[in-house]
Amino acid sequence: MTDAGETRAPRPGEELDPAAVSAFLSDELGAEAGEIVIRQFPGGASNLTYLIAAGGRDYVLRRPPSGTKARSAHDMGREFRILSRIHDAFPYAPRPLAYCDDPALLGEPFYLMERLQGLILRRDLPADLSLDAAEARALCENLVAVHAELHDVDYAAAGLAELGHPEGYVARQVAGWSKRYRNARTDDVPENEALMKWLADNQPPDSGSGALIHNDYKFDNVVLSPADGGWRISGVLDWEMATLGDPLMDLGASLAYWVQADDPPELRQIRMLPTQIPGMLTRRELIDRYLRVSGREGANFEFYYAYGLFRLAVIVQQIYYRYVQGQTANPRFADFGRYCTVLSGVAGAVAEGRQRI
Repeated sequence: MTDAGETRAPRPGEELDPAAVSAFLSDELGAEAGEIVIRQFPGGASNLTYLIAAGGRDYVLRRPPSGTKARSAHDMGREFRILSRIHDAFPYAPRPLAYCDDPALLGEPFYLMERLQGLILRRDLPADLSLDAAEARALCENLVAVHAELHDVDYAAAGLAELGHPEGYVARQVAGWSKRYRNARTDDVPENEALMKWLADNQPPDSGSGALIHNDYKFDNVVLSPADGGWRISGVLDWEMATLGDPLMDLGASLAYWVQADDPPELRQIRMLPTQIPGMLTRRELIDRYLRVSGREGANFEFYYAYGLFRLAVIVQQIYYRYVQGQTANPRFADFGRYCTVLSGVAGAVAEGRQRI
């Protein structure tokens, strides 16, 4: 992951038992006994991620949040199996080290993986980092190239054919995210029935034969390393939602995070990544670049972008629902209802032709 300066003491209620972690490290990896330091990565809004320092080595531990969770979400065993099989075919993925399915140890199943050293971009560039326009563009082009490389992985040869069924993926996603939204809706967010109907009525057919898709591919899930005077992607993190599906839907999910300098003020206010700085590709340039690099064909990107925005609105609404229900006390989730409103509002504007890609 990134340097230890990005970590902090675990949030109240999300602490880990040092003795239990130390015993697991000793039993599973033969790690030397001694002082153990546990820090938490503050980013992310789904699974919890920790930096474990023990025996002169660093590890990363991932576990689900506490409280009620969607039935298919936060499957640590599944994520561990994906990482165990994909590394040789896609070396950007971190190596998994050990998995524990016994919730008695830390309260939830969890796994350990290697720590990837490098830089992860958050909302704004670090104070000591500057990217000129050419460097920003080159970084975007590398981001697209790695995404296309993932979609070209022979998932059957990698032993990942069991992940899902690409056929019918678009329809399943539209229906599934609509159901999740209705189940997690609170009174202070939009009804969104018109948007969900538009998505159902305007979905394109599945594109091609399907691919291994990440489903959360964005700057703060990739690790950057210095290269040729700039930065290149050296790792891809957070494989929780990886599956087999339509690569253009995966691209649409990524577009939802891509906020431009000329976007509506309400969207720029909830920006999560530095995609607005000079030199960054626009969403349209990102699409064109992906189609050129991947050799794929696609149209109707208004649908893919609106889908990505709505999907992200559902994700933040599910987290906000947990916050409203008292299942998490993390204060940064208090404003997620507004995020949901903004994202679904922009998705509706795209569907109605009032907002461009």
